[in-house]
Amino acid sequence: MASLKNRIILDCDLMNHPHSGLYYYCLNLGMQVQALLENSRSESISFYVPPAEAKSFGPEARVIVERKRWWDFMRRTPFQCNVWHAPFQSGRIIPDRKKYPATRVLLTIHDLNPLHEGKPADEQARSLAHTQSLIDRADAIVCISNFCREDVLRNCDTGNKPLYVIHNGTHYVHPAALNGVSYRPTRPFLFGMGYVNRKKNFHVLLPLLQDEKIELLVAGRLDEPDYIAAMKETAEKMNVADRLHLLGPVSEGEKAWYYSNCLAFVHPSLAEGFGAPVTEVMQFGKPIFLSALTSLPEIAGDAAFYFPNFEPASMQRVFYQGLETHAKEQMCDKVRQWGMQFDWKEKAKQYLEVYRSLY
Repeated sequence: MASLKNRIILDCDLMNHPHSGLYYYCLNLGMQVQALLENSRSESISFYVPPAEAKSFGPEARVIVERKRWWDFMRRTPFQCNVWHAPFQSGRIIPDRKKYPATRVLLTIHDLNPLHEGKPADEQARSLAHTQSLIDRADAIVCISNFCREDVLRNCDTGNKPLYVIHNGTHYVHPAALNGVSYRPTRPFLFGMGYVNRKKNFHVLLPLLQDEKIELLVAGRLDEPDYIAAMKETAEKMNVADRLHLLGPVSEGEKAWYYSNCLAFVHPSLAEGFGAPVTEVMQFGKPIFLSALTSLPEIAGDAAFYFPNFEPASMQRVFYQGLETHAKEQMCDKVRQWGMQFDWKEKAKQYLEVYRSLY
């Protein structure tokens, strides 16, 4: 067993939310760091996990299973480690400075999205205050994009703490497989992936369905009932409701099938710290259409096409010109090549360097 003097603990509370980018962030980072330390006698990584995820990192993984009353669990269980990795700016930092003075804290900030979503001022202030409270307790910070880093520097006080940028890696997409209850499109289709809510902004895609040959499929948790109802009502008024399909959460195999068979991937989000589905779909070389907001141009570069605004005529022009350009310039390989830079093994090596800087 590795010496505890160089022990890392990754807080995987985010894995309480399956089918989310944050779930796969913890899973992929944890698996890759664990693999890098497999033969180490001086370093180890442990995972603080929800009960349902106790086996997610494999039979040999060091796991600490959350209890319902984790504050009591903390009083009974030593959390001695060199580095506690708090992986989300809206989450928590558990180790008590007084009880564990030698523990160093790494905080990963994914985004300051409430500042870009049109949220009320008081909600923005509360979110920012919580993030600042975690920054104050951290010894080092990782941002998952340069956009996020600049946002943090503009809106938070990081003092003289080290501030790194490490892009996320791409989650491995499973073999494509629909099942007996999967929706199978009957027309060429656009595919979007993500929680269905105002931030993701999927309703602006409805005018693209004025082309009767096209369907729109959106997979992901149906997150805001009022938004979903309004989107369906708009689709009814536009006479395109029969070609709008909000699928809810899908399996990994279904997701892969939709990625590999879609006419194009669409993601008109108002705010992203990274945009995990954008790099996932790059594995398939598909045409990609994004908003030009927050981190998306940084992550997709010239492997995607961007809506400069959400006016229907403008979006339609970008869409059809983009399809033509993608075909004419044979961009499939270019898209796949761009996506290869988001490799979780390489990102885990960068995180490990940061962990080691805190020993």
